[in-house]
Amino acid sequence: MIASWWASLSLIMKAVWGITLTATLVFIIQSILTFVGADADTDFDMDLDTSMDGGDLSNIDGGANLLTFRNFVNFLLGFGWSVVLLQDSISSVPVLIIVAVLIGVALVAAVMYLFKWLSGMQQSGNIDVQASAKGCEGKVYIPIPASRSGEGKVQISISGAVREYNAVTESDNALKTGTSIRVVDVINSDTVLVEETNSYTI
Repeated sequence: MIASWWASLSLIMKAVWGITLTATLVFIIQSILTFVGADADTDFDMDLDTSMDGGDLSNIDGGANLLTFRNFVNFLLGFGWSVVLLQDSISSVPVLIIVAVLIGVALVAAVMYLFKWLSGMQQSGNIDVQASAKGCEGKVYIPIPASRSGEGKVQISISGAVREYNAVTESDNALKTGTSIRVVDVINSDTVLVEETNSYTI
């Protein structure tokens, strides 16, 4: 039955169905990863940055950066299903394509707004979380230049949740990826001052 249905489709509709089903599968996987706290979002920007933000909404950039893999999937999802569901209602192919593109863009805009709203909600209550970061331990995620000469990134555990922040150090030596650190001070809502854990003496 499925084979005969597939054989009856035009080449264009086979391509649309292929794109739609693939986008749907990827969307489901992304949603599962988001809910289990391992959201992956690959940015198609100059540095092809890939963030694994551990479920921290303050680091989800899908609501702020247009050119992301997530938004690309959302567009294909809206576009593909629009073509599939509206093909019998809209006889003109150009009009159908235009409508599907508009729906795809609208879906991307809606998801971007949702992530921005969620991020804003978290940031509005971030003051206590940031203050509680002092004294927390974690590891260097992106190398931190020595003597406050630049920023790196660290992942620290706060109240049982792993969060990622920009970080600087006053150490004379750069802190490499994987180095165990402790937060000495909170500089601002996005940046912390850290030291290597074994630099503390008892």
